[in-house]
Amino acid sequence: MLYIKAIHIIFVVTWFSGLFYLPRLFIYTREARDKPSPEKEILTSHFILMSKRLLYGITWPSAILTLIFGTWTALYYNNLPQWLAIKILLVACLFIYHISLQVIFNRQKKNIFNRSSNYLRIWNEVATVFLVAIVFLATVKNSLSAVWGIAGIAVLIIVLMAAIKIYRKIREKS
Repeated sequence: MLYIKAIHIIFVVTWFSGLFYLPRLFIYTREARDKPSPEKEILTSHFILMSKRLLYGITWPSAILTLIFGTWTALYYNNLPQWLAIKILLVACLFIYHISLQVIFNRQKKNIFNRSSNYLRIWNEVATVFLVAIVFLATVKNSLSAVWGIAGIAVLIIVLMAAIKIYRKIREKS
């Protein structure tokens, strides 16, 4: 069982690497649209190709293998512990987030850019919130109080939003 759990963790790591980098590529693709020709066309097509390779070569396969090995690991429990039920709910939400990235990719591929780079920067941090919540839940399990867990996530979100605002101000100055 420990080997299955280790394989599950490996694919979680590779899945998150894709979830962290893919929105960055979307930001670069969106910002390439503001460049003059031919730089705009060259960069846009290059970033879309990179996004496609990341999405279909790493992110989706890792998500599916995470689901397979995570389900296998969860079947180890006779009764589903409360912490695991919450983790499964968070992972389901993470899949919804992943699908939202697929939608953004499909739109950018069709040359539809209806999100600003600032919006994409904020959206990029959603995976961080999920990662922190899932890791804490899986690590401390029943020792984590719901109040402290929610408070910790709220503080993390506030810190991330402040960092995005500070970064935006720095970018506007330069």
